[in-house]
Amino acid sequence: MRVSLCLSSPNRFLQFCHRPNSPNPSMASGSGSLMWFRKGLRIHDNPALQQAAKESTCVYPVFVIDPYFMEPDPNAFSPGSSRAGLNRIRFLLESLVDLDSSLRQLGSRLLVLKGDPGEVIIRCLKEWEVKRLCFEYDTDPYYQALDIKVKNYASAAGIEVFSPVSHTLFDSADIIQKNGGRPPLSYQSFLKLAGQPSWASSPLSTTLSWLPPVGDVGTCEISNVPTVKELGYEEIGQDELTPFKGGESEALKRLRESIRDKEWVANFEKPKGDPSAFLKPATTVLSPYLKFGCLSSRYFYQCLTDVYKNVKRHTSPPVSLVGQLLWRDFFYTVGFGTPNFDHMKGNRICKQIPWNDDDELLAAWREARTGYPWIDAIMVQLRKWGWMHHLARHCVACFLTRGDLFVHWEKGRDVFERLLIDSDWAINNGNWLWLSCSSFFYQYNRIYSPITFGKKYDPNGNYIRHFLPILKDMPKEYIYEPWTAPPSIQAKAKCIIGKDYPKPVVCHDSAIKECKRKLAEAYALNKRLDGSVTEEDLKKLRRKLEEDENPESNTSRTRQKLIG
Repeated sequence: MRVSLCLSSPNRFLQFCHRPNSPNPSMASGSGSLMWFRKGLRIHDNPALQQAAKESTCVYPVFVIDPYFMEPDPNAFSPGSSRAGLNRIRFLLESLVDLDSSLRQLGSRLLVLKGDPGEVIIRCLKEWEVKRLCFEYDTDPYYQALDIKVKNYASAAGIEVFSPVSHTLFDSADIIQKNGGRPPLSYQSFLKLAGQPSWASSPLSTTLSWLPPVGDVGTCEISNVPTVKELGYEEIGQDELTPFKGGESEALKRLRESIRDKEWVANFEKPKGDPSAFLKPATTVLSPYLKFGCLSSRYFYQCLTDVYKNVKRHTSPPVSLVGQLLWRDFFYTVGFGTPNFDHMKGNRICKQIPWNDDDELLAAWREARTGYPWIDAIMVQLRKWGWMHHLARHCVACFLTRGDLFVHWEKGRDVFERLLIDSDWAINNGNWLWLSCSSFFYQYNRIYSPITFGKKYDPNGNYIRHFLPILKDMPKEYIYEPWTAPPSIQAKAKCIIGKDYPKPVVCHDSAIKECKRKLAEAYALNKRLDGSVTEEDLKKLRRKLEEDENPESNTSRTRQKLIG
């Protein structure tokens, strides 16, 4: 069916697909397929699922609860596993419940197993004697290693493996091959290499008319989709829950609402948009659904191009909505083709910079107690919602790294990776490299002010008042800089700075001067050594920076003076 299907209600969509008694004329006897869901948690535009159903007498739709991502970690700084916060785990479980419901309407169901995914899948392949293994291709290093293990077993056992590229618009390996074996390092060069997606000239297959039944599961322990409580987590209060619900049905509903306003789609222009809008975010909030594959990026692309055909004019990449999908593919491609993309050391495209190793400053930033309300409000939204506007992300990432605190971008990346419901390995690392001026973007003199940037969008401070209720009665003249409010004003607002809300951890004006000085020195070193900067080189530069540091702008002394 054509993309117009996205304008139907999710229920009608599923009812249309559900034909449990429809025969499959090409079904062969004595063959079964295992459909391994990881991302791609959807029915529409799912080539792996379509292939699993083709010429199969039975299909085993499997999802494995991976302890690596799902097992509670009591030592983590927020509720969740060692890798993911509870908001993202809940979003995933909601997506699985929705997927199971869709499969049941097709006469099937989701088979949930627990354990190391590689071992579980191999055990299932042995027990069920399937002839075909289908799963969506994934460029993340974790899945790359996992897939090699599973593919090797399948190949040795004579099991057909079908692993199509459908999580992205393009095949990252193809782009890299076109570029002589290396990923393009600029967006424009990526666009030239990529061209138009090969599949875009014909309609995508967005429905399944049937699914073969689930076969005999033997002795494998199958369960329903667990609740967060069944995984070992305590329920958290409604105030701490993200307002965004997981699942393909929700994704299609949000997509339908987003593209209904054709003029808004046509005129969308990043980086414009209001980062302080929270009751109705100034963007689609489709990123979590793209991350888990509840929404096909290819289907989204096709819906957007259909809108563009029916308007007089529209924005273009890199600022358009289609441009945002292309940014996603760009980061996927660079991440896939760059060894150690998620680290500074050993990463050939990353500037080597002597970042501070300051756990106190990191904790203040992570726990929303920097003393800068705009920054702290964003970090509260991150913790509670697992999402914030892209410009808000830019502000807090800049503040932590090159803007004020000079803390290593990897530390901030880890916090985002844990707390964001849309955390995506390639995009998260790519954006932190960009915003710390470690790669892609090098204009380190351009700083997001923690005071004036938010004020131009929200002069009354409504965003701050919502996420930092301790400041709700602070007059708007002081809400972005509450430490400047006279004691009488603070008392009247029931918010004494240094007691009820912290003083700034650094003085912004002196901190940015220090950050710029350090980055200038680091850039000069990288240029002088042609990027071949060793750990010893960084140690020498760090010592030099400390010796040259102006006592009046010393970050640690400023912090002690303001906190004390």
